[in-house]
Amino acid sequence: MEQSLNQLRRRIRVAANHEPADLVIRNGRIVNVFTGELMTGDIAIADGMIAGIGSYEAKEVIDAQGRYIVPGFIDGHVHIESSLLTPQQFARVLLLHGVTTVVTDPHEIANVAGTDGIQFMLDASEDLPFDSFVMLPSCVPATPFESNGAQLDAEQLIPFFPHPKVLGLAEVMDYPSVANTETHMLNKLAATHAAGALIDGHAAGISRDGLNVYMAAGIRSDHESISLQEAQDRLDLGMYLMIREGTVAKDLDALLPVVTERNSRRCLFVTDDKLIDDLLSEGSIDHIIRRAVAKGLDPITAIQMATLNTAECFRLREYGAIAAGYQADLLLLDDLEQVQIHQVFKRGRCVVDSGKLVEDAFEVENPMSGSLNSKLAGLKLHEVEVADLAIPLHGDRCHVIEIIPNSLVTHHRIERVEVKEGMFSPSVNSDLLKIAVIERHHATGNVGVGIVKGFGLQRGAIATTVAHDSHNLVVVGASDEEILAAIEEILRIGGGATVVAGNKVLASLPLPIAGLLSDRPYEEVYESLKKLNQAMAEIGASQNFNPLLTLSFLTLPVIPSLKMTDKGLFDFASFSHIDVEASE
Repeated sequence: MEQSLNQLRRRIRVAANHEPADLVIRNGRIVNVFTGELMTGDIAIADGMIAGIGSYEAKEVIDAQGRYIVPGFIDGHVHIESSLLTPQQFARVLLLHGVTTVVTDPHEIANVAGTDGIQFMLDASEDLPFDSFVMLPSCVPATPFESNGAQLDAEQLIPFFPHPKVLGLAEVMDYPSVANTETHMLNKLAATHAAGALIDGHAAGISRDGLNVYMAAGIRSDHESISLQEAQDRLDLGMYLMIREGTVAKDLDALLPVVTERNSRRCLFVTDDKLIDDLLSEGSIDHIIRRAVAKGLDPITAIQMATLNTAECFRLREYGAIAAGYQADLLLLDDLEQVQIHQVFKRGRCVVDSGKLVEDAFEVENPMSGSLNSKLAGLKLHEVEVADLAIPLHGDRCHVIEIIPNSLVTHHRIERVEVKEGMFSPSVNSDLLKIAVIERHHATGNVGVGIVKGFGLQRGAIATTVAHDSHNLVVVGASDEEILAAIEEILRIGGGATVVAGNKVLASLPLPIAGLLSDRPYEEVYESLKKLNQAMAEIGASQNFNPLLTLSFLTLPVIPSLKMTDKGLFDFASFSHIDVEASE
């Protein structure tokens, strides 16, 4: 308390010009996200906070030399686990792209390791020059139609609400439980309201009337719009519209036309899920801003959506703007439209300079070493045999999952397939491959097997333990033998991703932390992922979308239309499992 009082006293004294600031940045063009205008003045910083804008003296002065100065970008909905990186390595990558704050939902690792997973992510985010706020996982498991590693009810979540980095309850994806007022879901919602916290939505495929159900429950935001009408419905009914542009789900082109001068303050940008290679090659929120501006959005409006709007959506009162009393998270840009980043400041400290991390900004060692417990490491898997992968058929008409490139949504098709000795036989000529999901948390022996179209493999198999949201082992392949070889390699590396051809392993990426995260620096993970991508191209995988991340989302039953779980083929329309063979 004494330190806080002293800091407040000093900040006020600096604002009143009674004592010098720690740092002054002058001669910049400040983007005022409140008014949408540019302004000038010295930015005075004391103890990591902005004390004032005007005329100030300081111990250190930085000349912005006419550059634009904007608030640090905020990603309003992201799963750190999807980057395959620990929070520390994730922060190192995002700071390079001007993202100084994220709102994250650790439901990937929570589905594997429960409360241990949540605590792990909170602990691993401490003492970084980067803010990672948490929305607690609302749906662990996501549905009762698959097997995962844990179950989180209200009583497991309530102890986390007092944590200073916890903002509320993350994407509520179990719409039927909300609409049917099921007790287990109402308990979570009520506990969140009692804590005065926020609730995020996940309204994939939900009608306009269904959005009223979410709003009545206190759910105020959603990132699952994929059409202009869906976006308009959310804005009409009072939700914040999250415009998503990640590795698989790319919704900016479809949704941006809904943004107008009147409603833009209710819109924000999110990445949701983005792999390390795309983060490095494209960027994060900075990439979305560039694309939005190129499509005609005013640059200052785009920056406002990436900063102040997100901060207000999540009640981050000291974030998202350049003004006295706000945290000194600032970017110096050479160009406003291209978002060319010259320097990044976090809490008044330069952490990126001329495109490079200021290494001494990361004073803590990677906290992962030696800290893993049994719930965060290792796989529990029954031995899988050829018989487990069989799809017996009486006829040749089957329900088929068809990939929609760069979308989480799939088509539900019925096609004629090859049948040999009463069993489905994969066909690379017809692009009808076998997909299998193997339960890996409790060694139940569950193996769900189905048919998928769209990968384009000419041979081989791809397997990964990153399989949203329950994160069982998912594998797609051109033959049973190659599928089994891929499963064996995943077991050998203790979780991760692999590409095989015949009995040869072409590339692997070990993910020893819950089968989701690497314990290596981001540069090494990036190199391993490049080898995986090269291997996938070598076996014929489509290059029109990311095959690995697409595979990881084919197990998510809360997204239309047809998905695969360890308990079988799942139909979103009926919200139930169905037989692979289609009736006549």
